Amino acid sequence: MTRERQDRLLSLLVRDNDWATAATLADALGVTPRSIRSYVTALNSRTPTGDAIESGPQGYRAHRPAVAALRAAGGQDSSTPRDRLHFVVRALLDADDGIDVFQTADGLHVSAATLEADLARVRALLGGTGLTLERSAARGRLRGTEVAQRRLLSRLAHDEMDEGAFDLEALRRTLGSGAIDPDAFGPFKTALVADLGALGYFVNEYGISDVVMHIAIAADRVSRNRALEAVHVDPQPAQAAIADILGALTERYFGVTLGEGDRQHLATLVLTRVVAPGASAPAGMAKARLEPAVEQAVREVVTGAAAEFLVDIEHEDFILRLALHVQNLTHRAREQAWSRNPLTKSIKSTYPMIFEVAVYIASGLQERLGVPILDDEIAYIAMHVGGRLERSRRADSLLSATIVCPGYYELHELLRSSVDRSLGQAVEVIGVETRVDPDWNSIDTDLVLTTIDPPTPSERIVRIQPFLTDADVERVTAAAGRVRRGRRLARLRAELERYLDASAFVRGLDGTAGEEAVIRHLGGLLVAQGVIDDGYVERTIERERMSSTAFTDALAVPHALGMTATRTSIAIGIGEQSIPWGEARVQVVALVAFSESDRAAFQTVFEQLVEVFSERDSVQRIVRRGVDFAGFLDELVAVIDG
Repeated sequence: MTRERQDRLLSLLVRDNDWATAATLADALGVTPRSIRSYVTALNSRTPTGDAIESGPQGYRAHRPAVAALRAAGGQDSSTPRDRLHFVVRALLDADDGIDVFQTADGLHVSAATLEADLARVRALLGGTGLTLERSAARGRLRGTEVAQRRLLSRLAHDEMDEGAFDLEALRRTLGSGAIDPDAFGPFKTALVADLGALGYFVNEYGISDVVMHIAIAADRVSRNRALEAVHVDPQPAQAAIADILGALTERYFGVTLGEGDRQHLATLVLTRVVAPGASAPAGMAKARLEPAVEQAVREVVTGAAAEFLVDIEHEDFILRLALHVQNLTHRAREQAWSRNPLTKSIKSTYPMIFEVAVYIASGLQERLGVPILDDEIAYIAMHVGGRLERSRRADSLLSATIVCPGYYELHELLRSSVDRSLGQAVEVIGVETRVDPDWNSIDTDLVLTTIDPPTPSERIVRIQPFLTDADVERVTAAAGRVRRGRRLARLRAELERYLDASAFVRGLDGTAGEEAVIRHLGGLLVAQGVIDDGYVERTIERERMSSTAFTDALAVPHALGMTATRTSIAIGIGEQSIPWGEARVQVVALVAFSESDRAAFQTVFEQLVEVFSERDSVQRIVRRGVDFAGFLDELVAVIDG
């Protein structure tokens, strides 16, 4: 039983904030239900009250107060591999001549073999940092620049943080108990945001905590006489202004005086990670900061994405803001100083279509600019895309509604005004019936909001009061949600019945050889049908390498970026147990091949398929009962039909 799997189980339950069965959790972790019960027992034993995980007829659920206490105490057990790793990294970073393996093992009260295993874990963390771990007899030492050493501390802290979220306890464990006062973080960040806003910048709140972490690391290293050397280049005015702010705030809140090298370095981090020109800044100012090659690359890929996915994103303000972000991204890529995004997983699972547009854009930028773009960076591009699409959303996404309110003075007019005011973003009232005996069959709007009982109840008819109440608003909103979901899933059912075939269905999918082997297996079924060629399979693998297509905890949807299939088809594979896919585990793999003629159907199938498999109960029903193609299709249709 591993501590890491216990913590992973805890994270799953905290994230979902709902009951989950042992079987579901076992599938997510790739273990048996019996192991889940053991993990729950171990987690509860680590809590004084013994109730970090609640048990009940519906399975298990996280008890948040106890979880908070458990996590707060997590760093106090010096015997855990996690805490030994932090101690060893700090010791290596602080000692120019390295550490003695045997003396360090004695000090930690572990065997030399255990410490050797810890050093192997340290070595695994070094990839991409620019550091190397050297061994000479009993001594181990790190070789590399101060910037590289700070990069290692940053990676260590990030590896402690769930979903990329900022965690003061993780940072404290990384820097050590003698580090700067954690109570200073909040006031420091507040003052920094205020000062940046006063300079006319928009501040990216999702990225600023990450930058504050780097500032804390810098302050800690400077306090240990590990300052960065000054760069003998005159900073730009914007960089100099931010450097002055950082120097003053670090001294005020952390009690550390930064040298010119650290101030310039941290100012660059702020400029490339968390600020953008404010709304009042003219477009010409943004354009003046852009490198022509970056702007041209962004224009080209945005034009391609708009045509490929039929999305309205070719707007000048969108292109300029995205280009500024991409320019900063290229600077981060050169230093391998990636910006974490705590929303990456939720964006991927909730808005798969938007994320897919972002992947397409990222792929084009990689090709044109020659920089790698990781999942967190793709998620930031997706936030730009989603913001643009939200602003340009068409009014016809509203549901039409008819109000039935028998006439009595101006009562029906007051009711319509209340509906428009409270529900205007969900429904559009296009008619009002004031008769006490309307022709119900002739009312063909999406919803009917009525103050009188209809002769026959219907899902689209919502009973409301003449004077709209909060409860009425909630019922109408819920009904509108059901109608929209029903429409989406009805379209999905029609499309899936065209695209699924028994010859491209595999039960008992073997994922032991990895994602690429699964893609080749399922892709081979579509190649045999003449739907795609081997080149499509290779492009699907390339797409998978760029960003995992595990959009939910149960479903992966591998596909190529180009819609080059002769006809649209989907190969389905179901594993008896969950299989590793990227950093997740899935039980269903749907390899999708789209044709050019079905471009308009891409969004419906892609997004709604992910929606169906994001519901835990639906997934379990489909997986458990879909023992063959007919059973799978029956269960899928039954879930779609509700």
